Amino acid sequence: MDWTDEAIARLRMLWDEGHSTAEIGRRMSVSKNAVVGKAHRLNLPARPSPIRRDAVGAARPAAPRRVTGPTLPPLPAVQTIEREVAPAAPQAVQPAPRPVVVAPSRPASMLRAVPASRGRNPSCCWPIGEPGTKSFRFCDAEATSGKPYCSEHVQLAYVKVRDRREDAVA
Repeated sequence: MDWTDEAIARLRMLWDEGHSTAEIGRRMSVSKNAVVGKAHRLNLPARPSPIRRDAVGAARPAAPRRVTGPTLPPLPAVQTIEREVAPAAPQAVQPAPRPVVVAPSRPASMLRAVPASRGRNPSCCWPIGEPGTKSFRFCDAEATSGKPYCSEHVQLAYVKVRDRREDAVA
């Protein structure tokens, strides 16, 4: 907008009357931000806050008290519970039971098996069942080399784009 002498005089008049910047903008057919910017450049007095107060000159509410130190109780140490996880199919050599990490604050209904870290004998970590239920477990068959899943679940997890297009045509 071109701020002519007439427009500046009208801005000063509306400003002195106490209109909001949005109202001044509507009356002058300019944006609120144009009014704010020009008022700033003209060093017009600051506008009162548009936030309504309960009473004129009412005291501000007291600032919240600052607390030093930790505000939450320390978390209990995570316990390792040894629990045997049933394998998906019988195997010739049964692996040792896998440790299950459980947060002690959780109810027993939320406990679930967690696959152990990949060590000497990596096992398939394909989830079976609904997490959070008693029947939830991991496949636990021997994992394919370099993959987190057994050969059966590798075929489900890693599908080539080309194969999917061929299936869609057929």
